[in-house]
Amino acid sequence: MRKSRIVAIIPAYNEENTIGAVVKAAKASDLLNEVIVISDGSTDKTAQRARTAGATRVFNLPINKGKGAAMLHGITHTDAEIILFLDADLIGLTPGHIKRLVLPVFRGERVMTVGVRDRGNTLEKIGPYLPLIGGERALQRFVVENTKDRYLKGFMIEASMNYYCRSRGLSYGGVFLPGLKILRKMQKVGIFRGLWQYISMIYSVIKAMSLVRIAKLRGKF
Repeated sequence: MRKSRIVAIIPAYNEENTIGAVVKAAKASDLLNEVIVISDGSTDKTAQRARTAGATRVFNLPINKGKGAAMLHGITHTDAEIILFLDADLIGLTPGHIKRLVLPVFRGERVMTVGVRDRGNTLEKIGPYLPLIGGERALQRFVVENTKDRYLKGFMIEASMNYYCRSRGLSYGGVFLPGLKILRKMQKVGIFRGLWQYISMIYSVIKAMSLVRIAKLRGKF
């Protein structure tokens, strides 16, 4: 596995309660060469706890620039051929999950794999019909580098990378990650603020899906 450099990039904004466990799980994987954390203007102890957990490098951005910008910042600090993006609010991440994400890309079976979190039996049935917008994804570096920056802002980044692969006939798809969950926004910031954040995220995803398709029709994507 060491013949190709594989680096984990973890964008994080005020995730002091979960970042340590995510970093430790990534460090425990023998498939990764490095674990980079981008603390995106965090005002809590996210950066400190990432360092304590053993992150190879931690970048503490002075202001919050959004998820897409944080992910791209991480890209500029590595020349790894394969990138593994992980959300910082995961619960139950294991080296086994990382292996499921990374191996199809390393073997050349896919250019990108997207993690499908464990939502329970009921939601799992509709999981295959939902957009692959999860933050857990392994990909060949060129996927994100060849997607234009204007479509990589905030929460637009995942949907835009999906469409980059789809519109070019590149192999990508989901992989189920049993036992993996996230700390819900409402658990972190309360019901009303959490609901607003969900609405903002969904709006960004729908916006990205629309803009990239329009741009493709115009020959600009």
